[in-house]
Amino acid sequence: MASSQVIILAIIATSLATFISRFMGALTSEKVSVKSKLFEWFNCVAYSTLAALLGRMIIFPAGVLAESALIIRLIVLVICILVFVLSKKNLVIPTILSAILLSFFNSL
Repeated sequence: MASSQVIILAIIATSLATFISRFMGALTSEKVSVKSKLFEWFNCVAYSTLAALLGRMIIFPAGVLAESALIIRLIVLVICILVFVLSKKNLVIPTILSAILLSFFNSL
């Protein structure tokens, strides 16, 4: 089998897996109460996974982020969390500020 055929099959398989799970979620979403214990559990799992990924990116970065020092990444993290809290949980401002601060501190 040619490599282009393998790539096409991989795209089809991953697309089917993604769309089937989303379709099933859309079908069953009306039956799940937002206040149920099951929904809270899934919410906790999603947030813990996100926290673990962000922690990994900060402590063990890959790519360009690995060129900055750990202390710089931690300083930017603390500043952006403070801005997030002070800006009434606005996500845009800390996201843009993090890129600006990282580039500024790395250029020093």
